[in-house]
Amino acid sequence: MRLNRYIAQSTGLSRRKADELLSQNRIKINNIVATIGDIANENDIITLDDKILSLPKKQTVLMLNKPIGYTVSRNGQGSKTIYNLLPKKYHDLKPIGRLDKNSSGLLLLTNNGNLAFELTHPKYQKIKTYQILLNKNLTPLHHQIINNYGVNLEDGLSKLTLIKTKDNNKEWTVKMSEGRNKQIRRTFSSLGYKIITLHRTTFGQYNLNNLPIGQFEIIKQ
Repeated sequence: MRLNRYIAQSTGLSRRKADELLSQNRIKINNIVATIGDIANENDIITLDDKILSLPKKQTVLMLNKPIGYTVSRNGQGSKTIYNLLPKKYHDLKPIGRLDKNSSGLLLLTNNGNLAFELTHPKYQKIKTYQILLNKNLTPLHHQIINNYGVNLEDGLSKLTLIKTKDNNKEWTVKMSEGRNKQIRRTFSSLGYKIITLHRTTFGQYNLNNLPIGQFEIIKQ
């Protein structure tokens, strides 16, 4: 097995992050500093900062319907975190992507580094779907700008696909393949709108379906 894959599966990190650890000389094979491209064999002892890594006995994918008010972190700095909603045995799982404290919906957690990489790396173009409610009606001009041209933000062009959810112009379905920090909120804010609610319903092949808010389920791959 390629070493970066072994690191990813044993830590829950992406293979890109695994390569970063290798480039920082933090990984050793049998007490010898490893390099990018090395192979991990069955009887090798792999360490990160001199701590032994081992492959998880079982790879787990957990889907949570995150409520508003919970942070996607281990240290909420005074706020509740998603780990308050999960049994202790799942606290080693790492979130795939983020939802901000004021957003709700589908959040995936896993110890499968390959899956995390495939769902978040831009080259795979995984589509995410959100339901949003705006503070006022979206004008036809702004609808056209967002849908057809994109909106320039400080970190680049934001491209979203908008589908009207109801007869009013406040409720929309948003589809996107990117995942920059608060991208949807910042896109609408730049045009003078505030998002009242933002709820994610799909992430790649995963669908929230009827999972109740605050509940989770273990997904079989």
